Amino acid sequence: MEPPDAPAWACGALLLAVLLAAHPDAQAEVHLSVPPLVEVMRGEPVTLDCTPTGTHDHYVLEWFLIATCHSRNGNPAPKITWYRNGQPLAVPVEMNPEGYMTSRTVKEASGLLSLMSTLYLRLRKADRDASFHCAAHYSLPEGHHGRLDSRTFQLTLHYPTEHVQFWVGSPSTPAGWVREGDTVQLLCRGDGSPSPEYTLFRLQDKQEEVLNVNLEGNLTLEGVTRGQSGTYGCRVEDYDAAEDVQLSKTLELRVAYLDPLELSEGKELALPLNSSATVNCSVQGLPTPALRWTKDSVPVSSGPMLSLSSITFDSNGTYVCEASLPTVPVLSRTRNFTLLVQGSPELKAADTEPKADGSWREGDEVTLICSARGHPEPKLTWSQLGGSPAERVPGRQGWVSSSLTLKVTSALSRDGISCEASNPHGNARHVFHFGTVSPQTSQAGVAVMAVAVSVGLLLLVVAVFYCMRRKGGPGCRCRREKGAPPPGEPELSHSGSERPEQTGLLMGGASGGARGGSGGFRDEC
Repeated sequence: MEPPDAPAWACGALLLAVLLAAHPDAQAEVHLSVPPLVEVMRGEPVTLDCTPTGTHDHYVLEWFLIATCHSRNGNPAPKITWYRNGQPLAVPVEMNPEGYMTSRTVKEASGLLSLMSTLYLRLRKADRDASFHCAAHYSLPEGHHGRLDSRTFQLTLHYPTEHVQFWVGSPSTPAGWVREGDTVQLLCRGDGSPSPEYTLFRLQDKQEEVLNVNLEGNLTLEGVTRGQSGTYGCRVEDYDAAEDVQLSKTLELRVAYLDPLELSEGKELALPLNSSATVNCSVQGLPTPALRWTKDSVPVSSGPMLSLSSITFDSNGTYVCEASLPTVPVLSRTRNFTLLVQGSPELKAADTEPKADGSWREGDEVTLICSARGHPEPKLTWSQLGGSPAERVPGRQGWVSSSLTLKVTSALSRDGISCEASNPHGNARHVFHFGTVSPQTSQAGVAVMAVAVSVGLLLLVVAVFYCMRRKGGPGCRCRREKGAPPPGEPELSHSGSERPEQTGLLMGGASGGARGGSGGFRDEC
C-alpha cells in the first residue's frame, strides 16, 4: 500500500439567494474560475485560487479536500478506510454535500488487484488541527486479517474571522487598573486563519488615532502615564469575514496614580504640655485614595485630619500619614512628622528595697534610680556625689535615667538623698528616705567578745603545755619548802634513795628561807 497522494482540492460555490422585486422565485447561476494546474515544490506553501465570475450579491464559497489512497498488487482486493484523529470517517459512497468516498479497482497484468480510494470532504474550522490517514484492511489465510496504515497528514486551513477579543495584559488588577510607570500590553486576537492584519488605535474626541498596524495584534505602552488613560480599540482587517461579524473591539484603559503626600506641618512639631493642635494630610490620586494615621504602627485616626487634644508626654512620638488605593493594593505612599511635647520634667524614682522601720543598718549598700522625661531633655542631678551620667532608657521613648550607689548612714536617715530633674521649663525633685538606721555597736561587741574568748583559750593551752614540759607529767603539784627536813620524814630522790632535798632554787636563797621561818612551808605550782 502506498501513502495517499498530496491532497487535492475542489472549489464549489453555493448560491444562497438573489431576491428580485419582480421575480421573487428567480435564481442566478454561478460560474467559477480556477487554474487548470498548480505546480509547487514539496514542503513549500501554495495558494489555490477559486474566483466566482459575474456579479453576485449573495454566495458562499467553500473548499473540499480531494485525498487519494492507493493499494497495489493484492489478492483479494483490500478494503480502504479513512481516519480523522485516529477515528474512522463515516462517509458514504454516494455524493453528499458534507463529503463522500469513491473507489476504483484495477486488475494488473500479473493478475493481482490494485485499489484506489478518493475522499471528498467538506472542511470545517474544527479540522484545522486534525490529522488524517488511510488504512488498507486485507484477508489472510486461516481467517486472519492484516492492516497497512499510511502516514498521517495535516491541513493548513484558511477561514474567516468570526470572533475578536481585546484585553489588557499583565500587570493589571482585577478591577482593570494599571499603575502609572508600568509597561502595559494591549492584546488583540481574531480567530481567522491565516492571522489577519490588526489596526490598533485610540479614540480622541470620537476620532481614531492609529497607534500601530501589525500581524500580531499587540500594542505596548512603555512607562504608561495618567495622560494615557482613555478608550483604545482594535480592528481586524479580514475582508472575508461575514458581514454580521463584529471585527472591532474597544476597552477602557485606567491608569492609577498616587502623588506624594503633603502635610500642613514640617518634620517636627513642638507643642506645650496640655495644648491641642490639628494636622492635615492631603494627596492627589486616582482612584480616590484612603488615608489613615498611625503612631508606632498603631492606628490612631482615619481621614486626612489628625486632631491632637490635651496632649501629654505620652503623646510624644512619630505620626505617619499613609495613603493607599483599595483597588490597587501595591500602590501606597507615606509621610510622617515627630511631635515634641514641651514642659516641665516629669520625674519617677525607683523605690528603695522595702525594709521595716529600723531594719536599715549602718553600712548597708543601696542603689537609687531616678528617671525623667520632658522637652528639652531634662538634666538629672543628685544631692550627693557619685551619680551616673543620665542615659536614655531603651524601649521608653523620651525617658532618661541616672543611678547612685551608696552606703546607708545615720546622716542619710536624718537628711535623705534627693534627685532633681530640670530643664528650661522647670524642675522636679524627689527625696529618698530610709527611716531609722540602727548602729552596728551590738555587732561590734559580739565580735570583740569572740576575739577575747579565742585569746583566753589560746593562753590556757600554752600554760598547760608549759607545765607539762617543766614537771614531766600532767597537771601541777605542790611542794613544801623548809629550812630542814622534819624528823622521821626523809625525802626520796628520783632514784628512790633517801637523801636531803636539794632546795636551792625553791628556797629563793638563805635570806628568803630565814624570812619564811624555821620549819615553815609554802606551795608552788
